Amino acid sequence: MAVRLRLARAGAKKAPYYRVMVADSRSPRDGRFIEQVGIYDPTREPVEVRLDHERIEHWIKRGAVPSQTVSELIKRSRASDPGEKDKDKGKGKQAA
Repeated sequence: MAVRLRLARAGAKKAPYYRVMVADSRSPRDGRFIEQVGIYDPTREPVEVRLDHERIEHWIKRGAVPSQTVSELIKRSRASDPGEKDKDKGKGKQAA
């Protein structure tokens, strides 16, 4: 089974909203999927991108291939949150 990370369109006519999905490459764009790992809303100002980086890494390690658009969203999301991993590490140190 060829697994891909890709966008599935939702929302009304002329008001698109996308879900970042893990799906079999043979499934239709808005059809059957394995898991939802994020959202992308280009109509908001600023553009809303929420991704579950932990689950995305899980699927990529297991051979899932992100589409060109999803890979760009992942890069942008990581660039906007450069200290995301450092924040998680810092929380554990503060509690100890």
